[in-house]
Amino acid sequence: MHAAALAPLLNWYRITRRANWDSLADVRRDFAHADVVGRRTVFNVHGNDYRLIARVNYKTKRVFILHVLTHAEYDKGDWKR
Repeated sequence: MHAAALAPLLNWYRITRRANWDSLADVRRDFAHADVVGRRTVFNVHGNDYRLIARVNYKTKRVFILHVLTHAEYDKGDWKR
C-alpha cells in the first residue's frame, strides 16, 4: 500500500460508512467522479492517483472493496477479470 493513499482512503471510508445510497446518482453526490464499470463502481481517490473499485449493493446498503490500485495499475485492466 502506498502511504500517500492512506488519508484519502480513510476519508472515502468515513463518507461511505455514513452513506445511504440508493443509486449511482446518490453516490455521485458524495463522489462526483464515481463511474460504473460492469457491476463495479470505480472511485477516484487522492486526485485520481488511485482507483478504488467496489461493488455497491444498494438493496443491502453494503459496499465491498474489491481493489485499490494506482492509476497505472488500473489502466492495465487486470482488475476486470
